[in-house]
Amino acid sequence: MKITALKTFLVPPRWLFLKIETDEGLCGWGEPVLEGHAETMAAKISELEDFLIGSNPLNIEDIWQSIYRNGCYRGGPVLMSAISGIDMALWDIKGHFHDAPIHALLGGPVRDHIRSYCWIGGDRPTDLVSGVKEMMGKGFSAVKFNVCAELQIVDTYKKVDAIVRQLSELRQAVGVDLDLAFDFHGRVHYPMAKILLKELEHLRPIFVEDAVVSTQIDAMADLARATSIPLVVGERLHSRYDFKSVLEKRAAGIINPDVAHVGGISEMVRIGHWAEAYDVALAPHCPLGPIALAASLQIDAICYNAFIQEQSLGIHYNKGGDINDYVMPGHGFNLTNGNLSIPQGPGLGIRVNEEVVIERAKTGHQWRAPLWRHEDGSISEW
Repeated sequence: MKITALKTFLVPPRWLFLKIETDEGLCGWGEPVLEGHAETMAAKISELEDFLIGSNPLNIEDIWQSIYRNGCYRGGPVLMSAISGIDMALWDIKGHFHDAPIHALLGGPVRDHIRSYCWIGGDRPTDLVSGVKEMMGKGFSAVKFNVCAELQIVDTYKKVDAIVRQLSELRQAVGVDLDLAFDFHGRVHYPMAKILLKELEHLRPIFVEDAVVSTQIDAMADLARATSIPLVVGERLHSRYDFKSVLEKRAAGIINPDVAHVGGISEMVRIGHWAEAYDVALAPHCPLGPIALAASLQIDAICYNAFIQEQSLGIHYNKGGDINDYVMPGHGFNLTNGNLSIPQGPGLGIRVNEEVVIERAKTGHQWRAPLWRHEDGSISEW
């Protein structure tokens, strides 16, 4: 069997889908997206066409290593996100070739479902109490949200008090019936992160994500030693090599790599199993499309330390398209009482609605992250 074509589809709200076709009629789907850089990713996939066409799609590891090690430059968000989408699609093909879900080819599942959480609020936290009550009504037992808007590298206690007050009111509204995940989103610098973690500790969040930007692993390790709250990092890391210092320095109790950014299913499984040796939990990041979510669930199925799965159903970014819009009825996701079933169909376990993908690709998108500024005019971390 040989690869004959790679086709990309830029679809709303902010995703890029990849279809890999073969000379035996089997095809596979991947999601090689990098939010805000979808056109760049489409160009990168196009660059790899002459390398991939004619290759045997079943030789997944050889293809992965060949793309990764070819030339002088390795790692980084663009290359690894491209590899991610290709890797997903190749595993999808292999699963259909063997008429088995991907997790069956990787040792078989250790669970049949996984707890999930939903986003509430928006880029700046708004309507949190109404948001959590809506999610509780849908059966979710955990939510995640941004805890603050812009914060200067050293900001005022007035802002700190406002953050603590809002989140305290939220905790009071839900009691202990809902787990709250706090996302600092890398917009909190080390001096303020140290203060906020102390001030928020009594609210007992299930975790704090990106307490500082992921380039500040030493600082995160210091913060991890100073708080009882589990810290999370990983969505902006792009290979096992990026996670090396996280694990060795005990900078996080949970990692959240993204299967669409870290090198696909192959690399994420390696990272997940490696983290288990450090007793570090796995909570795959996935505010993305249906293909990335399906790939994440294959990883959840086989990584013992996976405990919760992010998904983007109804997230505030999803204007013009949501995950269920792109899958065939009855061949998507089973979400019951806040739990996602592990797909049991061949390959990724979902069926992409190609007609919808083609039609919506005619619209495409130009999604960009918002540009934020502090009151003094300087750029703020989004």
